Amino acid sequence: MKLALAAFGVPAFFMSSAFAYALEPIPGSIIYQGQPAHRLQKSPAGSTFTHEFTSGLQNYTETYKIQPDRSLVIIDRSLRSNNR
Repeated sequence: MKLALAAFGVPAFFMSSAFAYALEPIPGSIIYQGQPAHRLQKSPAGSTFTHEFTSGLQNYTETYKIQPDRSLVIIDRSLRSNNR
């Protein structure tokens, strides 16, 4: 019985911990001051796109995913080299 409870508890832990590490928007992010007023109507839910920007003295590339409700979520952020 304890093994069965542990088997159900482990996936729930990992699913909930994924949200604990969600990337927060930073200045320059598309969703920094909330979701954009216009929604991406032609792109299918689940599709992704990138956005390159500068925040402070750092250059970033963010990858966004379009949610079923047409909102955006940041799924990846990387620091780009300043030697472009």
